[in-house]
Amino acid sequence: MTTPCTGFDPTFGLSRRQALTRFGGGLGGIALASLLGKSEAASTSPHYLTKAPKAKRIIYLFQSGGPSQMDLYDYKPRLNEEQGKELPESVRMGQRLTGMSGNQSSLPLVGSPFKFKQHGESGAWMSELLPHTAGIADEITVIKSMHTDAINHGPGVTFMQTGSQLGGRPSIGSWLSYGLGSTNDNLPNFVVLITKDQKGQPLVSRLWGSGFLPGKHDGVQFRPDKDAVLYLNNPEGLDPRSRRRMLDSLEELHRIQLEKSGDSALETRIAQYEMGFRMQASIPEVTDLSSESDSTFALYGEDARHPGTFAANCLMARRLAERGVQFIQLYHQDWDHHGGLPGGIRKKCEETDRASAALVTDLKQRGLLEDTLVVWGGEFGRTNYCQGKFNPANFGRDHHPKCFSIWMAGGGIKAGHSHGVTDDYCYNIVEGGVHVHDFHATLLHLLGVDHEQLTFQFQGRHFRLTDVHGHVVKEILA
Repeated sequence: MTTPCTGFDPTFGLSRRQALTRFGGGLGGIALASLLGKSEAASTSPHYLTKAPKAKRIIYLFQSGGPSQMDLYDYKPRLNEEQGKELPESVRMGQRLTGMSGNQSSLPLVGSPFKFKQHGESGAWMSELLPHTAGIADEITVIKSMHTDAINHGPGVTFMQTGSQLGGRPSIGSWLSYGLGSTNDNLPNFVVLITKDQKGQPLVSRLWGSGFLPGKHDGVQFRPDKDAVLYLNNPEGLDPRSRRRMLDSLEELHRIQLEKSGDSALETRIAQYEMGFRMQASIPEVTDLSSESDSTFALYGEDARHPGTFAANCLMARRLAERGVQFIQLYHQDWDHHGGLPGGIRKKCEETDRASAALVTDLKQRGLLEDTLVVWGGEFGRTNYCQGKFNPANFGRDHHPKCFSIWMAGGGIKAGHSHGVTDDYCYNIVEGGVHVHDFHATLLHLLGVDHEQLTFQFQGRHFRLTDVHGHVVKEILA
């Protein structure tokens, strides 16, 4: 069984770091600090590092709610040809439906009302809803054969973010923070940005939580206001020098308690206080977009001038990537179109298409795309049949876990590539299926990590992001 990478060993009661810190009245801790540098886990446990990484960071543009693949990326003219006909049982094969459409007496096929064209030298088919993404067709790989075990939003989003349908497991960004350490002393390893004023399924903090990993690996949410990180700024009347003296005294008390208890949570607390103090200077700088040029705002769109929009968050993601943040997670809600899909999905694309493409273009212009992996996608796809009463002018689609589309760019991914094939009805995968665990294994591989070796012992078991299976999708690697 794989040895855990770092962290608390319940057998001996002390982590390696605690033991060295205590040795020689703290001299061991000084020596350890010089060895660790900025990448604690990688220095002490290199067994899971496979090779030089293709990517140094990930920007994940998560589209919460489940975008409809056959209205965006997976062109299926047969659905238009057979619109209104029943979904053939030979295609469905008795597969599970949600309670929202499983009791329908009829499952009429409905094609996409949007026109598709081929784009770029790759000839990628894309919907008219995505003119800007179409413009970067030769930069991205579209995976049309994603599939998941989850059929509802809560388990589905949790699965995509943590590798488990059950809450409480560490998120992708937390695993990377734990496994690779930090490359920036003044910003978190893992930052979360959520588009403001969106409806749809709620997003909860456990989606970017560290689960059973040390708390310092939690994602840190940046908010679109003067207090970008809650409780970071000093209270009125407290100047920086007073805050520094307070933290020094608090650390001294924590060290005394640490000597007595050996509680690793105290080390995390000390580190987080120190990070918070440094972030008081770094956060205002990185969140201030006023220094960006007019040409940059023209690229991302005027929405980028307004904090909290998806466009502003994409621009913020580029700024964070420039400053060494390792995992940047954007969430954009309200892709859950059970009804009113034609108008609803058009609105979502208007909010996201330009900025998503601009991010890839901007990263490339700055020489960052080569080692930055950009991911776009949701938790599952949509059904090829109409949910509720059939109305080709204003219909909805139910959840569909058996096939959906995402795209990836940069960071060791093939450019101008399409992976996987679904059947003519966009219901089942015919070729090149990519499970969620395969997706996660590939992300880790691009960062130079063996997904089977990066583990953490908890409650007697060695856990990993990919649970007990998953393989690297080598066909999409450059």
